[in-house]
Amino acid sequence: MKTFEKFKITATLLPFNPTLLKPLEAFKIIKPSSKKSFQLLLAIFLLIFSLHSNLWSSINTGDKAHDFSLKDPHGKEYHLSDYLGQTVVLEWVNYDCPFVKKHYKSGHMQHLQGLFRKKGVIWFSINSSAPTKQGHFESNALLKRIEKEEAIPSAYLLDTNGKIGHLYGAKTTPHIFIINKKGRLIYQGAVDDNPSVWGGKDPHEATNFIRVVLTATEKGRPSPIKKTKAYGCSIKY
Repeated sequence: MKTFEKFKITATLLPFNPTLLKPLEAFKIIKPSSKKSFQLLLAIFLLIFSLHSNLWSSINTGDKAHDFSLKDPHGKEYHLSDYLGQTVVLEWVNYDCPFVKKHYKSGHMQHLQGLFRKKGVIWFSINSSAPTKQGHFESNALLKRIEKEEAIPSAYLLDTNGKIGHLYGAKTTPHIFIINKKGRLIYQGAVDDNPSVWGGKDPHEATNFIRVVLTATEKGRPSPIKKTKAYGCSIKY
């Protein structure tokens, strides 16, 4: 039985007005003259706050992974739930981000992709950059860029509306989420313990959290690391 949770948007997001986060400023827009109008103002404030809080959803380590469907640059659709029974890595990526470049120029990320894919791990690179934003490419340019980076994920998936990135609470590139064979999230956070662009530890010498978690999983052991603070460029939603 598939245990992935389906995610559905059931509300239309309203344009965000920062002034509504400041009660005093809000009163400059609507001046309540009665208890009823004050209650209406409060209801509007709470609704907007709730909608934008839900936009930045997230997932706790140990939770069932949110199911999703995304397409690759060729238009092929991938459903996360189809991979129940296999370990899955979700890697949020932006090839123009200096932090991402660090891992790809060293060849370390490609090495991890190849190493664990040979062991049956599914590796999805996900791009949530919006059109016109840094990291977004049209199909032909994207295919050339993937080839240039020598990236070898199982698939490179496009999340141009940012829905899945928001759903998982992905905030940086890179940002890693690892899902076990039972469909539960067992790790989320950084690639390694070297949160620097240049200098510091060589990516090959840093403690790589992806390797640590996947190695433990391969041996049938629980993940020794549940969550770390992701570092990198902000995702260009």
